[in-house]
Amino acid sequence: MSRIYLEYHDETQNKHRFYQLWVLPSLFEDWTLVKEWGRVGSPGTVRKEWFATETEAVAAQGLWTSKKMKKGYLYKD
Repeated sequence: MSRIYLEYHDETQNKHRFYQLWVLPSLFEDWTLVKEWGRVGSPGTVRKEWFATETEAVAAQGLWTSKKMKKGYLYKD
């Protein structure tokens, strides 16, 4: 399982957001990219995308990560 967790904080606008991405195998021999986002400390919105191969799912995960980092999100453990 490949997981990436990002956070964005802007104290002046009271914005505290997170974005998580997982790559997981599914039951039907394909791969799923699970995206979850929302305000830090609250349950987030979850969306899933399915891919034929793990390579495609990991590439999509990298694309989403770079998009979010361009908007100011940072890696958080």
